[in-house]
Formats: sequence, structure tokens, C-alpha cells
Amino acid sequence: MSTTIRKAVYSAAGGPEVVSIVTTQIVEPAANEVQVKVLYAGMGGGDIMMRVGCYPQQKDAAGLNPGYSLIGRVCKNGSRCSKFKAGDLVACLTVYDAHAELCNCQEQYLIPVPEGLDMRQAVAMITDWTTAYGMAYRTAKIIKGTRVFIHGLSGSVGYGLLTLCKMQGAEIYGTASEKNHAAVREAGATPFTYSNKDWMTAMIDMGGAEVVFDPLGFESWDESWKILAPEGGHLIGYGGNLDVLNGRKPRSQIPQVAKLIAKGLVPFCPKKTSFFYIDKSQKTFAPELTMLFGMLANGEVTVPIRKEWTLEQYPEAHRTWQQGAGIGAVVVKVALDSKD
Repeated sequence: MSTTIRKAVYSAAGGPEVVSIVTTQIVEPAANEVQVKVLYAGMGGGDIMMRVGCYPQQKDAAGLNPGYSLIGRVCKNGSRCSKFKAGDLVACLTVYDAHAELCNCQEQYLIPVPEGLDMRQAVAMITDWTTAYGMAYRTAKIIKGTRVFIHGLSGSVGYGLLTLCKMQGAEIYGTASEKNHAAVREAGATPFTYSNKDWMTAMIDMGGAEVVFDPLGFESWDESWKILAPEGGHLIGYGGNLDVLNGRKPRSQIPQVAKLIAKGLVPFCPKKTSFFYIDKSQKTFAPELTMLFGMLANGEVTVPIRKEWTLEQYPEAHRTWQQGAGIGAVVVKVALDSKD
């Protein structure tokens, strides 16, 4: 038995023109799966890179249903699933398939969502804020007084880093589009424009950054290495979005990742490097997401939403991805919540 749904699909690797919304069928959940009615889904750089066909180890872009994360309500359980009941609010880091009305998710990766949370903010936490949390608290171990430099301050991960590092008492600098500088300053960071490279001179003149978070990759990692504090800075690379953001033909990230790792292995070099990624199988993932949901519920953090799209508007979201001002996350409202 199958159910008719609407979902986003890429017809091939390419530009925004390959994105469409189609009517299709979803099969019943497998024995270890739970079928979820999607209410909100996250939209980020990973979805754009998959459309272009350059996301690491991705499925073939042709026929791909994107959507890296979702919040929704349980519809039905597979035969071996009993942890959740129909109507329960759950979150999942799916990697694919969240930009659809229904999604079959493995039960082991579903995480309960407290009722009453702003689901727009909560869905942005699943991928972006868990990434920021892991980098700030586990990889960088930010403490009071740390001089931090963040590329992409106005993005969803960047703003999460800004918020979490600021809570730890760090001194925050970084890059952002000039149209977002006022908002970034209001949030407590000192912004620079990436393209004019003034940020490199400024950071070197003040003694370098003790921690740099860089999602751009490629040549940007080389530049970020140069602004590290000479007595022992830490460069944390993730993403690899430089080519996609600049409309260039994507390159393999493997040589640059290897180069980044190698920089940190040079004997007696006081600087160090790390490459960070988030995965739903990591033992830290569920506890950290649950902690972030708690912080949101308690009003300790706020997740700004740059843009909210509906599923029918989703192709337009790809066409206008880099346009307009605003900080924070982009989300897709897939359906109304029947409990509203």
C-alpha cells in the first residue's frame, strides 16, 4: 500500500531550474521505520550543494528528494517500532527526503520534540545548531576571553556559533555580507566584508584569532590559517561552500581537507587544525540536540529565521537563495500542524 504525497525533486545536477514539486507515492514504512508527517524542514547549504552535485558522497542528484532535517508528527509505525505513538512530535536529521509531505525515518534516529516549541526555530537546530554546538563546546572548547573569528556570521551555523561563543564570554569577529553588518553588530560581533580582505590585516594586527571557524574551504582555509594566533591558534574547517556561493564550477574537497589536516600535523607547529562534521549516528548528537531544545524552551537562545518558504514556493527558494538581507536560518513550512 502507498500514499500520494507532494515532494521536491531535482531532475539532474544543475541550477535552480532542475527543482520542481511533483506528486508521487510513498510506500509504507519498513519494519524499523516510522512514517512522519513533515511540518517543518530545514534548508541549507547542503541542499544547494546536492542540487549542484558536489556534496560529499551524495546520492545521484537526478531524482533526488532533498531535505536534511525535519520536525513532524508520527503517522504510523513499522512492525518493529513502538517507541513513539501516532501524533508524537519528533525531529530527525534525514540528510535526504525531508522536503516532502511524508517521510519514512528509521526509528532509532527520531528524537522527541517538546510540545510548545517554536518549530521554525527548533528545526534549524537539528543540523545547523548541533554543528555550532559541537564545534564551540567540544572541538574548540571556547572559554571566556577567547578571540574567535567566524566566517559567515549571518548564516544559520555562523549565527549559532556567534550566540554560543558569546555565551561563553568570547570576543567575536567574522565576515558577513555588508547588508547584514548592522544586525551582526547588534548581536555582539565585529563584522568584516570577506572580499576586501581587511579582516586579515585587522586580525593579524591584534595578534591573531585563537579560534577560526571556516565553512568556505579551499583558498579560504589558507587565508584563515594566516590569521591564527602565532602562539597557538586553532582552525576548524567544515562545509566547503566557497565555489557554490560564488557560482563557480565545484571542485573536489578531498585535497583541501587533506591539506587542512596536514597543516595540523606539522611537528612543533603551535597552530592546529580540525575538520568538523555532524552525523545522526554520533553518540553526542541526540543529547546535544535535546540540550539545545531545552535552551530554546527556557529562552536562553533565539534562532533568527531569515526566510520561511512553503513547499509550493520551494523552487523559488533555490532561485533566490543568495538574494536579500537577513540573518539566520531558512526553513520550509510543509504542512499545518493538526494540533494548532
